[in-house]
Amino acid sequence: MALADHFRELRARLMRSLLVLIVVTIVAFFFYDQLLDLFVHPYNQAVDMLGGKRKVDSSIVLSGIAAGLMLQLKLCATAGVVVSSPYWLYQIWAFVLPGLHPKEKKWTRVFVAIAGPLFLLGVAVGYYVLPAGLKFLISLNTPADFTNLNNFNDFYTFVIRTLLVFGISFEIPLFVVLLNLVGVVTGAQLARYRSWIIVGVFVFAAVATPSTDPFSMTLLAVPMTVLFLVSEVIARVLDRRKSRRRAEEEAGLDDDTASAL
Repeated sequence: MALADHFRELRARLMRSLLVLIVVTIVAFFFYDQLLDLFVHPYNQAVDMLGGKRKVDSSIVLSGIAAGLMLQLKLCATAGVVVSSPYWLYQIWAFVLPGLHPKEKKWTRVFVAIAGPLFLLGVAVGYYVLPAGLKFLISLNTPADFTNLNNFNDFYTFVIRTLLVFGISFEIPLFVVLLNLVGVVTGAQLARYRSWIIVGVFVFAAVATPSTDPFSMTLLAVPMTVLFLVSEVIARVLDRRKSRRRAEEEAGLDDDTASAL
């Protein structure tokens, strides 16, 4: 296929993805109230959790005449991107797929099948952790007789960043397995540096979590550690399969066959 044809195909796929995104975003406007409740639920839950110990005066505020409109646009556009993600991700994959070798196509299918659920699992854990993190931050930032007002734009950025951090963090073990498949790391190397890697995971969790409470850090670090240990086991299994295959190939060679080196 000529280069111009590739560009035309890319443009067509981008236009279809953009059209689907716009349609889903428009549909999301009809569910705006439910989206808003879902988005602010961790904040309200955090305030309720603090209300049992002492009265906390904390609210999310909008500043500016067009703030209400921007609120709706942000929430509905975010919902549109998330809900339409299977379609536009498929368009990207379908554009790249013809240029891959059969073996590469197989591994990309495995990657897509595992990466999506892992990311969603990370987002779900992040959403579950949010109330505890918000509770800790609000309790520090709200002295007695003070009102804690939080601009929605800042709150929106905080929530999205937290969910992305958790979602991407859960992809790390998958990348470890991919590095093993291409021969960058081995299972033995992962085992040799296991203790340091686990310490690094906890340090990363402490830095990546938006709050400094140990609960949020632990809920990110423990699943990442478990997933890393699983990836180490998978890497060891793959290494044994590679060694067995290499031994079988070498056993089938006679003395007159040239070495691959």
